[in-house]
Amino acid sequence: MTTIVAADVHDVRFPTAAAGDGSDAINRGDYSATYVELRTDDAALAGAGFTFTNGRGNEITCAAVRALAHHVVGRSLAEIAAEPVAFWRSLTADPQLRWLGPEKGVIHMATGALVNAVWDLRAKAAGQPLWRLLAEMPTEELVANVDFHHITDALTPGDAAAILDKGRQGYAQRLAVVERDGFPSYTTSVGWLGYPDEKVRALTRAAYAQGWRAMKMKVGGDLDDDVRRARIIRAEIGPDALLMMDANQVWDVDQAIAAMARLAEVDPYWIEEPTHADDVLGHARIQREVAPVRVATGEVAANRVIFKQLLQAEAIGVMQIDACRVGGVNEVLAELLLAAKFGVPVCPHAGGVGLCELVQHLAFFDYLRVGTSLDGRMVEYVDHLHEHFVDPVRTREGRYLLPTAPGYSASMKPGSVAEFSFPDGPVWR
Repeated sequence: MTTIVAADVHDVRFPTAAAGDGSDAINRGDYSATYVELRTDDAALAGAGFTFTNGRGNEITCAAVRALAHHVVGRSLAEIAAEPVAFWRSLTADPQLRWLGPEKGVIHMATGALVNAVWDLRAKAAGQPLWRLLAEMPTEELVANVDFHHITDALTPGDAAAILDKGRQGYAQRLAVVERDGFPSYTTSVGWLGYPDEKVRALTRAAYAQGWRAMKMKVGGDLDDDVRRARIIRAEIGPDALLMMDANQVWDVDQAIAAMARLAEVDPYWIEEPTHADDVLGHARIQREVAPVRVATGEVAANRVIFKQLLQAEAIGVMQIDACRVGGVNEVLAELLLAAKFGVPVCPHAGGVGLCELVQHLAFFDYLRVGTSLDGRMVEYVDHLHEHFVDPVRTREGRYLLPTAPGYSASMKPGSVAEFSFPDGPVWR
């Protein structure tokens, strides 16, 4: 019986700000990870997980993981698998730490790092990549991993079971499709807000030559600059490729509507995070006003309840999940099932260190067992920092390829952890 005996926490930061990688209307930081390694009584078996941050403040998330780790250390995998919601609630409903949330912010992100590490460990123990462990799991076991508290007015255990049972039909055929073709993706690497025009043009041409037919740019700076940069990208990719835009919450509701009226000339497919992440009614109004452009959001949605409200209010045409912002795999399961119930496609967010590695598993699982369609579905791709992972994401002609190694693809190379640890790693000294 495998038992978790220790949780090692590392503050890992990569100096991306200097080159403008990852820059947008409100962020210009150093891609960072609160990286967790769960050691077990089997020296050959360890789990890895993390949450993504943007540099300064990563030490706070590391401290939160340490404050929660006693809920994980000492537990066996069998015990966790037998009562997964009880385990999850031990982290999200800690009677002292929940006052720092509840179910939002640093504490919830720390929960996600630990829960992700547990799922990596479970998948490794089963000898399967996480997507397969989930996709081939019995319906009753999958349902048992979801905390339905506060969402039963939109999704009941019976609803979830019906979706997952239906997802068994045609599973082999869908698996054959992604084994052959991979999963559609779009790249954000062409259009960071800090890039000069010529770099945007060159990166767009390169991405198009590599097979990407969907690209995203950052907006929310000077509107004339946004329009000019959008025209550059549209001219390079032609009228048939998809161009998405991301404002990273910088606009007020009326500003978002006015800005999109200008930007509509380049035929954007969606506008992402047009306003404050918690403004459900604001998103709903923007979606009504800017249609047929879709509103997409979710990368910093605090929890499953925000997603429930966005869907109930018909506030989004695309739902974006993040592997780390919420409470790990268990809560993502709830979010995927909610999206399926409301018929909204899921396009995971992956703009950050290691997020591509994680969300590929969630996207493949969604297609294979929950959403069961590729229509309107894409995974974000950024071409940064994959070399630091033991099992890095693989793409071909703008599509993600199925991961094959056991686990959640979360393990960082020990040398990278040592080199980029803050503040004592060689890069930071």
